[in-house]
Amino acid sequence: MAVPKGKTTRSKKGKRRSHDALSKPARSVCPQCQEPKLPHRVCRNCGSYKGRQVLNVSKE
Repeated sequence: MAVPKGKTTRSKKGKRRSHDALSKPARSVCPQCQEPKLPHRVCRNCGSYKGRQVLNVSKE
């Protein structure tokens, strides 16, 4: 004989979902132009990565 599942309380549900929150993406500062950028990525503003120019960015 099957027994119906009990109601999941808000507390139990909240404890289960405690690790589901999204965190903000990490930010670092470009050493060339001081603009915020994602770590380990080419700077979109100046096109540099690890102190050298890797993209030609046109200034309009």
